[in-house]
Amino acid sequence: MKIAITGKGGAGKTTLAAGIAQLFARQDYQVYAVDADPDISLGTTLGVPEEQLAAQPPLIEMKELIAERTGAGGGIYILNPQVDDILDKYAIELGRIKLLRMGAVKHASTACYCPENAFLHAVVNSLLLGNQEVVILDMGAGIEHLTRGTARGVDLMLIVTEPTKVSVDTARVIQKLSSEMGVPKIRVIGNKIRSAKEREFLVEQFTEEEILGCLEFDEELWERAMLEDSGGLGEVLLKSVSMVFDQILREGGGVAGANS
Repeated sequence: MKIAITGKGGAGKTTLAAGIAQLFARQDYQVYAVDADPDISLGTTLGVPEEQLAAQPPLIEMKELIAERTGAGGGIYILNPQVDDILDKYAIELGRIKLLRMGAVKHASTACYCPENAFLHAVVNSLLLGNQEVVILDMGAGIEHLTRGTARGVDLMLIVTEPTKVSVDTARVIQKLSSEMGVPKIRVIGNKIRSAKEREFLVEQFTEEEILGCLEFDEELWERAMLEDSGGLGEVLLKSVSMVFDQILREGGGVAGANS
């Protein structure tokens, strides 16, 4: 199963991505966690030591590797570079989780990022179209990252939203784009719910089928999770995420191919 997680900036998508990855790993799934966010904070959230992260820069920053694989030079480059070995060579292993620090597709301004984008799209496509058991993609915030390349092969798109109009509007746009790109299942997860009124607000914005679940905001819970040195998210936070994890398993039909 291939799961992409996105939403408005600050909605909590990276925390959710890390929690889902750890819960899958605890059930003996092989998990491939891909950090495709410009902030590349998934590794920190999973509890990877800073020195280990520093030793493995994001793929987008590996200029020599990109030039080698794309043959970039003189304005000519390979659109579908060979990347089958990238996961084994550059992933950080955390038990049953393999973390790939990819970085985000660039948007052209004064510089041309065509070779970099071709390389990253090839990496995404190889992961999404492979036979890995579970792929968790922590996407960039908003909608800029959504292309047919990044959406290709995704089984389930999870859109994290806070109970605000701006966050809900962003979720709606992502829903529309994901549907147009052929993502078969698109679900919304409400996050940081502080009151019954906020929960009611979200329930009114989406249908029962669209909402996969809601996570309540608990200041003590989140503070404890940040302080615990448990190699990733604290147990209290994982317990909260587990409320939607079972729903994700049901959406994926038990995640075909896992534990094989």
